[in-house]
Amino acid sequence: MTHRTPHGSGAKGPDELRQQIEQTRHQLGDTVAQLMEKADVKGRARARAADLRDKAGAMTVQLRASAAHAGHDMQDKAARAGHAVQGGAAKAGHAMQGSAAKAGHAVQGSAVKAGHAVQGSAAKAGHAVQGRAAGAGHSLEGSVPQPLRGALRRGMHHPGPIIAVGVLGAAAVAAGIAWRRQHHR
Repeated sequence: MTHRTPHGSGAKGPDELRQQIEQTRHQLGDTVAQLMEKADVKGRARARAADLRDKAGAMTVQLRASAAHAGHDMQDKAARAGHAVQGGAAKAGHAMQGSAAKAGHAVQGSAVKAGHAVQGSAAKAGHAVQGRAAGAGHSLEGSVPQPLRGALRRGMHHPGPIIAVGVLGAAAVAAGIAWRRQHHR
């Protein structure tokens, strides 16, 4: 049997024929490889799965970066809000401190006035008592035993201790009034 080659495609010699055969084998091998690749469903599925894993990994990285950026933004906003609240609280604290200082000065002024009034009253009472004591001392001098008469005369001539006791009493009364006003408001 003779095989005829199509018109104009015949080999002109054995070397050319071998070359055409080799070229046809390569083409046939490439065609078989392409067909096998298309028929390899598992291999294509693996390749597709690997491609999807790569895409998912890239999306995960992108989502993490976006979440980190959003977290930093929220942290910055929270810090700014915290500073604003802190500033407002400091202003309110300063205002309250000023009001408390004014109230404290007013109470202190009232306590000083009350202390002076009580001190004046105590001094008047001390002088009155001193006068009465002097009068009583003169009238008592005769009834006091002789050894105590000298001490009685010295007390009448040096009334300092009696006045000192009166002043201390006035100061105690003024302190009590100031304390009471502060704790009953």
